Amino acid sequence: MKVGWKGALGFVLSALLVWYTLRGVDLVDVWEQVRVANFGLLAASLTVALLGYALRAVRWKILLYPVDRATGFWNRCRALFIGFMANNLLPARVGEFARAYALGRMESRVSASAAFGSLVVERVLDGLVLGGFLLGATLLPGFPGDALGESFSAMLVGATTLMGILLGGLVVLLLFPRPVVRIVEYVARFLPSGLARLLVDAMEAFLASLGVVRSPGLLFLALLWSVAFWLWHGLSFYLGMLAFGIDLGLVAALFTEAVVGFAVALPAAPGFFGTFHVGAQFALETVYGAGANETLAFAYAYHLGGFIPVTLLGLWFVRDVGLSLREVGASEEAVEEAVEEELEL
Repeated sequence: MKVGWKGALGFVLSALLVWYTLRGVDLVDVWEQVRVANFGLLAASLTVALLGYALRAVRWKILLYPVDRATGFWNRCRALFIGFMANNLLPARVGEFARAYALGRMESRVSASAAFGSLVVERVLDGLVLGGFLLGATLLPGFPGDALGESFSAMLVGATTLMGILLGGLVVLLLFPRPVVRIVEYVARFLPSGLARLLVDAMEAFLASLGVVRSPGLLFLALLWSVAFWLWHGLSFYLGMLAFGIDLGLVAALFTEAVVGFAVALPAAPGFFGTFHVGAQFALETVYGAGANETLAFAYAYHLGGFIPVTLLGLWFVRDVGLSLREVGASEEAVEEAVEEELEL
Protein backbone atom coordinates (compact mmCIF):
# COMPACT_ATOMS: atom_id res chain seq x y z
CA MET A 1 0.00 0.00 0.00
CA LYS A 2 1.08 3.59 -0.55
CA VAL A 3 2.26 5.59 2.41
CA GLY A 4 0.44 8.77 1.31
CA TRP A 5 0.44 12.12 3.09
CA LYS A 6 -1.17 10.71 6.25
CA GLY A 7 1.51 8.06 6.61
CA ALA A 8 4.30 10.55 5.90
CA LEU A 9 2.91 12.95 8.51
CA GLY A 10 2.77 10.09 11.03
CA PHE A 11 6.43 9.13 10.47
CA VAL A 12 7.57 12.74 10.86
CA LEU A 13 5.55 13.30 14.03
CA SER A 14 6.72 10.00 15.55
CA ALA A 15 10.36 10.86 14.87
CA LEU A 16 9.95 14.27 16.49
CA LEU A 17 8.17 12.86 19.53
CA VAL A 18 10.70 10.05 20.04
CA TRP A 19 13.45 12.69 19.92
CA TYR A 20 11.47 14.85 22.35
CA THR A 21 11.09 12.05 24.91
CA LEU A 22 14.77 11.13 24.73
CA ARG A 23 16.29 14.62 24.66
CA GLY A 24 18.73 15.19 27.51
CA VAL A 25 18.27 11.63 28.81
CA ASP A 26 21.14 9.33 29.73
CA LEU A 27 20.15 6.11 27.97
CA VAL A 28 22.56 4.13 30.16
CA ASP A 29 20.54 5.16 33.22
CA VAL A 30 17.29 4.26 31.46
CA TRP A 31 18.66 0.84 30.57
CA GLU A 32 19.67 0.33 34.19
CA GLN A 33 16.04 0.91 35.19
CA VAL A 34 14.98 -1.74 32.69
CA ARG A 35 17.65 -4.15 33.94
CA VAL A 36 16.52 -3.94 37.58
CA ALA A 37 12.80 -3.96 36.83
CA ASN A 38 10.50 -6.56 38.35
CA PHE A 39 9.96 -8.79 35.32
CA GLY A 40 7.36 -10.86 37.12
CA LEU A 41 5.15 -7.78 37.52
CA LEU A 42 5.90 -6.71 33.95
CA ALA A 43 4.88 -10.15 32.66
CA ALA A 44 1.68 -9.96 34.71
CA SER A 45 1.01 -6.49 33.31
CA LEU A 46 1.41 -7.63 29.71
CA THR A 47 -0.69 -10.74 30.34
CA VAL A 48 -3.53 -8.59 31.68
CA ALA A 49 -3.24 -6.36 28.60
CA LEU A 50 -3.37 -9.37 26.28
CA LEU A 51 -6.40 -10.85 28.05
CA GLY A 52 -8.12 -7.51 27.59
CA TYR A 53 -8.71 -8.42 23.95
CA ALA A 54 -11.32 -10.90 25.16
CA LEU A 55 -13.20 -8.01 26.78
CA ARG A 56 -12.91 -6.04 23.55
CA ALA A 57 -14.37 -9.01 21.67
CA VAL A 58 -17.33 -9.26 24.06
CA ARG A 59 -18.08 -5.55 23.71
CA TRP A 60 -17.86 -5.83 19.92
CA LYS A 61 -20.59 -8.48 19.96
CA ILE A 62 -22.93 -5.95 21.59
CA LEU A 63 -22.09 -3.29 19.00
CA LEU A 64 -22.74 -5.80 16.19
CA TYR A 65 -25.97 -7.09 17.74
CA PRO A 66 -28.33 -5.06 15.47
CA VAL A 67 -26.54 -6.54 12.44
CA ASP A 68 -26.03 -10.13 13.57
CA ARG A 69 -26.80 -11.53 17.02
CA ALA A 70 -24.57 -14.57 16.60
CA THR A 71 -21.11 -13.40 15.52
CA GLY A 72 -18.42 -15.81 16.67
CA PHE A 73 -16.24 -14.86 19.64
CA TRP A 74 -13.16 -16.43 18.04
CA ASN A 75 -13.77 -14.59 14.75
CA ARG A 76 -14.04 -11.29 16.58
CA CYS A 77 -10.81 -12.02 18.47
CA ARG A 78 -8.94 -12.86 15.27
CA ALA A 79 -10.21 -9.72 13.58
CA LEU A 80 -9.10 -7.66 16.59
CA PHE A 81 -5.55 -8.97 16.48
CA ILE A 82 -5.38 -8.51 12.70
CA GLY A 83 -6.48 -4.90 13.11
CA PHE A 84 -3.96 -4.08 15.82
CA MET A 85 -1.21 -5.88 13.91
CA ALA A 86 -2.03 -3.68 10.92
CA ASN A 87 -1.74 -0.56 13.07
CA ASN A 88 1.63 -1.83 14.31
CA LEU A 89 3.13 -2.57 10.89
CA LEU A 90 1.31 -0.55 8.25
CA PRO A 91 1.13 3.23 7.82
CA ALA A 92 -1.87 5.58 7.88
CA ARG A 93 -3.72 3.87 10.76
CA VAL A 94 -5.25 1.21 8.51
CA GLY A 95 -6.03 -1.11 11.43
CA GLU A 96 -9.68 -0.15 11.87
CA PHE A 97 -10.35 -0.90 8.21
CA ALA A 98 -8.38 -4.15 8.40
CA ARG A 99 -10.40 -5.23 11.43
CA ALA A 100 -13.71 -4.53 9.71
CA TYR A 101 -12.56 -6.17 6.49
CA ALA A 102 -11.31 -9.30 8.29
CA LEU A 103 -14.55 -9.75 10.22
CA GLY A 104 -16.54 -9.29 7.02
CA ARG A 105 -14.54 -12.13 5.48
CA MET A 106 -15.21 -14.44 8.43
CA GLU A 107 -18.84 -13.56 9.18
CA SER A 108 -21.04 -13.85 6.09
CA ARG A 109 -23.93 -11.90 7.63
CA VAL A 110 -21.76 -8.94 8.66
CA SER A 111 -20.67 -6.63 5.86
CA ALA A 112 -17.39 -4.76 6.09
CA SER A 113 -19.46 -1.57 6.07
CA ALA A 114 -21.52 -2.64 9.10
CA ALA A 115 -18.40 -3.79 10.96
CA PHE A 116 -16.71 -0.46 10.29
CA GLY A 117 -19.77 1.42 11.53
CA SER A 118 -19.64 -0.51 14.80
CA LEU A 119 -16.02 0.56 15.23
CA VAL A 120 -16.95 4.23 14.83
CA VAL A 121 -19.43 3.78 17.70
CA GLU A 122 -16.74 1.97 19.68
CA ARG A 123 -14.34 4.89 19.31
CA VAL A 124 -16.99 7.32 20.55
CA LEU A 125 -17.55 5.16 23.65
CA ASP A 126 -13.81 4.90 24.24
CA GLY A 127 -13.50 8.67 24.06
CA LEU A 128 -16.28 9.11 26.60
CA VAL A 129 -14.83 6.60 29.06
CA LEU A 130 -11.25 7.85 28.80
CA GLY A 131 -12.44 11.42 29.05
CA GLY A 132 -14.34 10.44 32.18
CA PHE A 133 -11.22 8.84 33.68
CA LEU A 134 -9.19 11.93 32.85
CA LEU A 135 -11.71 14.31 34.33
CA GLY A 136 -12.44 12.10 37.35
CA ALA A 137 -8.78 11.81 38.30
CA THR A 138 -8.30 15.57 38.19
CA LEU A 139 -11.26 16.15 40.51
CA LEU A 140 -10.07 13.77 43.24
CA PRO A 141 -8.32 15.17 46.33
CA GLY A 142 -4.56 15.00 46.10
CA PHE A 143 -4.33 15.28 42.33
CA PRO A 144 -1.04 17.14 41.67
CA GLY A 145 -2.27 19.11 38.68
CA ASP A 146 -2.17 22.47 40.47
CA ALA A 147 1.56 22.61 39.85
CA LEU A 148 0.90 22.73 36.10
CA GLY A 149 -0.98 26.01 36.27
CA GLU A 150 -2.33 27.10 32.89
CA SER A 151 -1.28 23.85 31.18
CA PHE A 152 -3.38 21.82 33.57
CA SER A 153 -6.35 24.16 33.23
CA ALA A 154 -6.15 23.89 29.44
CA MET A 155 -6.01 20.08 29.66
CA LEU A 156 -9.01 19.98 31.98
CA VAL A 157 -11.02 22.30 29.75
CA GLY A 158 -10.02 20.24 26.72
CA ALA A 159 -11.16 16.94 28.28
CA THR A 160 -14.46 18.43 29.42
CA THR A 161 -15.06 20.01 26.02
CA LEU A 162 -14.32 16.75 24.23
CA MET A 163 -16.80 14.83 26.37
CA GLY A 164 -19.42 17.51 25.76
CA ILE A 165 -18.83 17.39 22.00
CA LEU A 166 -19.11 13.60 21.90
CA LEU A 167 -22.31 13.52 23.94
CA GLY A 168 -23.82 16.44 22.06
CA GLY A 169 -22.84 14.89 18.75
CA LEU A 170 -24.60 11.65 19.63
CA VAL A 171 -27.80 13.52 20.51
CA VAL A 172 -27.71 15.61 17.33
CA LEU A 173 -27.07 12.53 15.17
CA LEU A 174 -29.99 10.73 16.77
CA LEU A 175 -32.36 13.64 16.17
CA PHE A 176 -31.11 14.97 12.82
CA PRO A 177 -28.98 12.29 11.10
CA ARG A 178 -29.35 13.31 7.46
CA PRO A 179 -28.85 17.08 7.91
CA VAL A 180 -25.64 16.33 9.80
CA VAL A 181 -24.39 14.20 6.90
CA ARG A 182 -25.13 17.02 4.45
CA ILE A 183 -23.15 19.45 6.62
CA VAL A 184 -20.24 17.01 6.83
CA GLU A 185 -20.31 16.54 3.06
CA TYR A 186 -20.24 20.32 2.57
CA VAL A 187 -17.27 20.76 4.93
CA ALA A 188 -15.47 17.82 3.29
CA ARG A 189 -15.41 19.74 -0.01
CA PHE A 190 -12.70 21.96 1.47
CA LEU A 191 -10.52 19.07 2.68
CA PRO A 192 -7.98 16.92 0.79
CA SER A 193 -9.82 14.27 -1.24
CA GLY A 194 -8.57 11.29 0.80
CA LEU A 195 -9.47 12.88 4.13
CA ALA A 196 -12.82 14.09 2.80
CA ARG A 197 -13.78 10.62 1.62
CA LEU A 198 -12.74 9.06 4.93
CA LEU A 199 -14.75 11.63 6.90
CA VAL A 200 -17.94 11.17 4.89
CA ASP A 201 -17.65 7.38 4.79
CA ALA A 202 -17.09 7.23 8.54
CA MET A 203 -20.18 9.36 9.13
CA GLU A 204 -22.31 7.24 6.82
CA ALA A 205 -21.06 4.03 8.38
CA PHE A 206 -21.79 5.43 11.82
CA LEU A 207 -25.36 6.24 10.81
CA ALA A 208 -25.74 2.73 9.43
CA SER A 209 -24.82 1.38 12.88
CA LEU A 210 -27.24 3.54 14.85
CA GLY A 211 -29.21 0.46 15.85
CA VAL A 212 -27.05 0.27 18.98
CA VAL A 213 -27.29 4.00 19.69
CA ARG A 214 -31.09 3.99 19.31
CA SER A 215 -31.41 1.12 21.79
CA PRO A 216 -30.88 2.48 25.33
CA GLY A 217 -30.36 -1.03 26.68
CA LEU A 218 -27.70 -2.00 24.15
CA LEU A 219 -25.98 1.37 24.40
CA PHE A 220 -25.85 1.19 28.19
CA LEU A 221 -24.50 -2.37 28.04
CA ALA A 222 -21.84 -1.35 25.52
CA LEU A 223 -20.88 1.58 27.74
CA LEU A 224 -20.59 -0.72 30.78
CA TRP A 225 -18.31 -3.08 28.87
CA SER A 226 -16.27 -0.08 27.74
CA VAL A 227 -15.79 0.97 31.36
CA ALA A 228 -14.94 -2.63 32.32
CA PHE A 229 -12.36 -2.92 29.56
CA TRP A 230 -10.59 0.35 30.37
CA LEU A 231 -10.57 -0.45 34.10
CA TRP A 232 -9.03 -3.83 33.28
CA HIS A 233 -6.51 -2.20 30.95
CA GLY A 234 -5.76 0.35 33.66
CA LEU A 235 -4.80 -2.55 35.92
CA SER A 236 -2.25 -3.51 33.27
CA PHE A 237 -0.80 0.02 33.41
CA TYR A 238 -0.73 -0.12 37.22
CA LEU A 239 1.18 -3.42 37.31
CA GLY A 240 3.56 -2.19 34.62
CA MET A 241 4.26 0.99 36.56
CA LEU A 242 4.93 -1.03 39.73
CA ALA A 243 7.42 -3.15 37.79
CA PHE A 244 9.57 -0.03 37.40
CA GLY A 245 9.09 1.26 40.94
CA ILE A 246 6.43 3.83 40.02
CA ASP A 247 4.00 3.33 42.89
CA LEU A 248 1.48 6.15 42.42
CA GLY A 249 -1.76 4.19 42.84
CA LEU A 250 -4.49 2.95 40.55
CA VAL A 251 -5.96 6.42 39.91
CA ALA A 252 -2.62 7.60 38.52
CA ALA A 253 -2.54 4.51 36.29
CA LEU A 254 -6.04 5.27 34.96
CA PHE A 255 -5.05 8.89 34.37
CA THR A 256 -1.92 7.78 32.51
CA GLU A 257 -3.95 5.32 30.46
CA ALA A 258 -6.38 8.09 29.48
CA VAL A 259 -3.62 10.52 28.49
CA VAL A 260 -1.89 7.82 26.45
CA GLY A 261 -5.23 6.85 24.88
CA PHE A 262 -5.74 10.37 23.57
CA ALA A 263 -2.07 10.74 22.61
CA VAL A 264 -2.08 7.67 20.36
CA ALA A 265 -5.03 9.13 18.46
CA LEU A 266 -2.57 11.61 16.93
CA PRO A 267 -0.99 10.79 13.56
CA ALA A 268 2.01 8.55 14.08
CA ALA A 269 4.23 5.97 12.47
CA PRO A 270 3.05 2.35 12.68
CA GLY A 271 3.00 1.09 16.25
CA PHE A 272 2.23 4.46 17.90
CA PHE A 273 5.94 5.13 18.43
CA GLY A 274 6.45 8.54 19.98
CA THR A 275 2.81 9.30 20.73
CA PHE A 276 2.52 6.52 23.32
CA HIS A 277 5.74 7.56 25.02
CA VAL A 278 5.13 11.28 25.13
CA GLY A 279 1.68 10.61 26.62
CA ALA A 280 3.16 8.43 29.36
CA GLN A 281 5.92 10.95 29.98
CA PHE A 282 3.46 13.81 30.36
CA ALA A 283 1.18 11.91 32.74
CA LEU A 284 3.79 10.29 34.96
CA GLU A 285 6.75 12.66 34.92
CA THR A 286 5.17 16.06 34.29
CA VAL A 287 1.92 15.62 36.23
CA TYR A 288 2.74 13.07 38.93
CA GLY A 289 6.45 13.81 39.30
CA ALA A 290 7.76 10.29 38.67
CA GLY A 291 11.45 9.95 37.85
CA ALA A 292 12.39 10.60 34.24
CA ASN A 293 14.42 7.41 33.83
CA GLU A 294 11.79 5.19 35.46
CA THR A 295 9.07 6.76 33.32
CA LEU A 296 10.94 6.22 30.05
CA ALA A 297 11.91 2.68 31.02
CA PHE A 298 8.26 1.88 31.74
CA ALA A 299 6.98 3.56 28.58
CA TYR A 300 9.33 1.82 26.17
CA ALA A 301 9.34 -1.59 27.89
CA TYR A 302 5.56 -1.71 28.31
CA HIS A 303 4.99 -0.53 24.75
CA LEU A 304 7.39 -3.00 23.17
CA GLY A 305 6.20 -5.78 25.47
CA GLY A 306 2.69 -5.36 24.12
CA PHE A 307 3.74 -4.61 20.54
CA ILE A 308 5.55 -7.87 19.89
CA PRO A 309 2.96 -10.53 20.91
CA VAL A 310 0.02 -8.65 19.38
CA THR A 311 1.90 -8.24 16.10
CA LEU A 312 2.95 -11.90 15.97
CA LEU A 313 -0.57 -13.11 16.77
CA GLY A 314 -2.01 -10.77 14.17
CA LEU A 315 0.34 -12.10 11.51
CA TRP A 316 -0.58 -15.67 12.45
CA PHE A 317 -4.29 -14.92 12.21
CA VAL A 318 -3.87 -13.23 8.83
CA ARG A 319 -2.56 -16.54 7.53
CA ASP A 320 -5.13 -18.53 9.52
CA VAL A 321 -8.03 -16.57 8.03
CA GLY A 322 -6.64 -16.90 4.50
CA LEU A 323 -5.75 -13.26 3.97
CA SER A 324 -2.49 -11.67 2.86
CA LEU A 325 -0.69 -8.58 4.06
CA ARG A 326 -1.40 -7.05 0.65
CA GLU A 327 -5.15 -7.50 1.24
CA VAL A 328 -4.84 -6.10 4.76
CA GLY A 329 -2.96 -3.09 3.40
CA ALA A 330 -5.69 -2.49 0.82
CA SER A 331 -8.51 -2.88 3.35
CA GLU A 332 -9.14 0.87 3.60
CA GLU A 333 -10.09 1.07 -0.06
CA ALA A 334 -12.14 -2.13 0.19
CA VAL A 335 -14.14 -0.91 3.20
CA GLU A 336 -14.70 2.53 1.68
CA GLU A 337 -16.06 0.92 -1.50
CA ALA A 338 -18.31 -1.35 0.59
CA VAL A 339 -19.70 1.65 2.47
CA GLU A 340 -20.41 3.54 -0.74
CA GLU A 341 -22.02 0.52 -2.43
CA GLU A 342 -24.26 -0.11 0.56
CA LEU A 343 -25.39 3.51 0.64
CA GLU A 344 -26.33 3.36 -3.04
CA LEU A 345 -28.66 0.38 -2.51
